[in-house]
Amino acid sequence: MRTRSLSYWLFLAPVLIALTLVVLIPLMYGIYYSFTDWNGIEVGQFIGFKNYIDILEDKEFLASLKFTVLFSIVSIILINAIGLGLALLVTSKIKTSKLLRTIFFMPNLIGGLILGFIWQFIFIKVFSGIGDLIGMEQLQGWLSTTKTGFWGLAILMSWQMAGYIMVIYIAHLEGLPKELLEAAEIDGANRFQRFRYIMFPLVAPAFTVSMFLTLSNSFKLYDQNLSLTGGGPFDSTQMVAMEIFKTAFGESQMAYASAKAVVFFIFVAIISLVQVYFNKKREVEM
Repeated sequence: MRTRSLSYWLFLAPVLIALTLVVLIPLMYGIYYSFTDWNGIEVGQFIGFKNYIDILEDKEFLASLKFTVLFSIVSIILINAIGLGLALLVTSKIKTSKLLRTIFFMPNLIGGLILGFIWQFIFIKVFSGIGDLIGMEQLQGWLSTTKTGFWGLAILMSWQMAGYIMVIYIAHLEGLPKELLEAAEIDGANRFQRFRYIMFPLVAPAFTVSMFLTLSNSFKLYDQNLSLTGGGPFDSTQMVAMEIFKTAFGESQMAYASAKAVVFFIFVAIISLVQVYFNKKREVEM
């Protein structure tokens, strides 16, 4: 028993050390510095909750938080809907299912910055060319407005994450009892009824995991935001991560940026925990 316990902690030690050095210690330092006026060079003096009070009047931060929340809601719906749809497609009886799985998953392997530049070219050059060809002015300057910039980010995020979420749904769909589905089909249940009353309740655990992943990835989005819109026009598509980064390194207000990061961390943690709680509760009720 002692040998097993020792080997367990030896295998776990590298992960715990890395987690402590990379996550926990910086988090503690960030919380401490958020109560000071540290500018990144000089050791700051303790100023209490001043940074947190200033956040309540920071219109730019609040605007970026609102934009991030709306973007996350849309992204969660789109990514999970598309991911589940792709999973249903590739688990159906088609000959090219393995090839399609690879194709759908590939965008997730591309870095966020590269994806942003690829879609920037598509939205600006390709859309403008198509708009000139068919005479649609709506396709001109796709990233030049807040509305189209918002949907540009949503499309990019959905294209990147849908294949990854598809894999999670596939794992649960392929584990469904075939006898149950066949019995429902014999009893006269159509395809929609089999999905609604049998398949969807049984893949509810996958939905909980997928929603948590899409929620966390949507809130912390930075590199795609940077390369696609750069926060423009006039910081109207600037997400919270970019706003915090600009405060820290653009304005050299490290302590204030740390306070924003702490508030953002608490905000995302609360939403994530509430989401997991209600999804788990719904799984039990199903």
